Amino acid sequence: MAALPLEGRTALVTGASRGIGEACARALAALGARGILVSRREGPLRALADALGLGAVAIPGDLADPASATRVAEETMLIAGGAPDILVHAAGSFPLSAVEAVSDHELDLALALNVAAPLRLTRAFLPAMRVRGSGHVVTIGSIADRAVFPSNAAYAASKHAVRAVHETLRAETRGSGVRATIISPAATDTELWDPHDPDGTPHLPSRHEMLHARDIADAVTWAVTRPPHVDVEELRLARS
Repeated sequence: MAALPLEGRTALVTGASRGIGEACARALAALGARGILVSRREGPLRALADALGLGAVAIPGDLADPASATRVAEETMLIAGGAPDILVHAAGSFPLSAVEAVSDHELDLALALNVAAPLRLTRAFLPAMRVRGSGHVVTIGSIADRAVFPSNAAYAASKHAVRAVHETLRAETRGSGVRATIISPAATDTELWDPHDPDGTPHLPSRHEMLHARDIADAVTWAVTRPPHVDVEELRLARS
């Protein structure tokens, strides 16, 4: 029997207990990757790790907390015996508030989880990836990492910022064997929309117009299974 494309590789996926992160964890496991799954939601996270098999491990943690992010990185290095082969930044906060209504909590959480957490984890693993000469950092961006919409001040600011982190990483790792991909989808139907009632709010897309989490997971698996000399720098996804 032929080996699966990602057999023998380890994939760390953040935000893995639901939505895009869960879809990515399932898709990577289906291709043979051993999952290291991170989320604040311990119960669903452990259930997913059990369901995936292949030695998948759950590491509950709040990546918005610097100490928790450091612990996740340290535990991952022990579990994987080094840096993971694939790092998928899918955890995120999705506040929708007009500029004058953005709360300190919304702003702080969006910047901490959408920008600082991916930067901290990448920073932790990058030296070992460089020494090894391989590794793939995948950032889940958004249509809001280039465009802006009403009520998007905190969210778009964070997604523009994480795009800048990705672009810097790409520039600094070119030729090293470490690859960096940003995947930027349009509105995607996940639980993050539940507090915002998209079907009942005129300026928001309805759920039937949205992409599905598995669509983004398909893009992730396509990017990470390209030949080692191919670096998929960016994918932008829209509903056709």
